[in-house]
Amino acid sequence: MKKFIFCLMAIILSLTFLPVQSFGATKENPSSPVATKPPETTESVEARTLILRLDEIKAMDMSKLKSADKKDLRKEVRSIKRELKSISGGIYVSAGVLIVVLIILLVLL
Repeated sequence: MKKFIFCLMAIILSLTFLPVQSFGATKENPSSPVATKPPETTESVEARTLILRLDEIKAMDMSKLKSADKKDLRKEVRSIKRELKSISGGIYVSAGVLIVVLIILLVLL
């Protein structure tokens, strides 16, 4: 019974991670022996400008600003961070999820 549950969990996990691995393959250029620099995309340029704006805000002297200005800057920083998260995309697995999966596997074995 334990082997059956272990095999079932392994199949489910392998099917869960299969689509993530398939996105890594490119269809236009299968595998080139020479590593080339990827072309500049509008997303990377936009991300770079957002990061530069964050650096400008961090370099500001906040002691001379009014509280309303500080509040506006905090809102701007939050919105920039949200935009950077949406630009980066990707699927991230948190450490908590990994720990829960490991605990479940140990309990079932």
